[in-house]
Amino acid sequence: MNMFLHELKAYRKSTIIWTLSLVALIVLFLSMFPAFSSDAAAFKKLLEGYPESVRKALGISIDSISSLLGFYSYVFGYVLLCGSIQAMNIGISIFAKEMREKTADFLLTKPVTRAQIVTAKLSAAIVSLLITNIIYTAAASTVAFRVSKQSFDFTVFIMISLTAFFVGFMFLTLGMLVSVLAPKIKAVLPLSLSIVFVFFIISMFGAVLGETAIRYVTPFQYYDSAYIIKHSAYEVSFIIVEIVFILAAAIASYIIYLKKDIHAV
Repeated sequence: MNMFLHELKAYRKSTIIWTLSLVALIVLFLSMFPAFSSDAAAFKKLLEGYPESVRKALGISIDSISSLLGFYSYVFGYVLLCGSIQAMNIGISIFAKEMREKTADFLLTKPVTRAQIVTAKLSAAIVSLLITNIIYTAAASTVAFRVSKQSFDFTVFIMISLTAFFVGFMFLTLGMLVSVLAPKIKAVLPLSLSIVFVFFIISMFGAVLGETAIRYVTPFQYYDSAYIIKHSAYEVSFIIVEIVFILAAAIASYIIYLKKDIHAV
């Protein structure tokens, strides 16, 4: 428990900064909705001038963009990108900071097993991610009710918002796997940005090409907002793949860390 609380405290500053950033981002975007909806016809006409491939890459659906849920699903893509960077950053930091600061061997002298160390660190990372997403969802919901003059399906709104945690969880476990595989990571943020942006670019190409197979490659395509709005549900096949990926990455991280040689200072 002490190790868990210590790790949670270590993530405190980062969690506060990322949470405030995501809240500020969605407040900024949703505050534009009243002006957008008041002149929706003109905006639709403007968007029709863009090539269809560009609209697909940006996740713009002309049919639903004038509704709150349609507008939210579009701007949410950028929130999802930022949230994924946060999750990846936390995941890579789980073990990278111990190796970088040369405190890993000191940690292993404590009366705890390696499995307990991994569990405590992963639990703290998940809690930090949960805190960010709970506060973000609460803030986004509050702003949505204030800016929307018409009723909207709040359940669908929450379902879209929750996908930030689901996708973030995948990047968190991927980051943890990277942190145990890499011998030494000097800078966490540049590596996090590189990995997340690669998946984001793949997502954009997948949207343009319309290839279903590419959707399984990038977490950004696992939860299609248009599908959620239309069916009020998630696509089961992608949920199964995500669960398998998270379990595989977490188990692999445990196994590798249990057998990994930790060099003394």
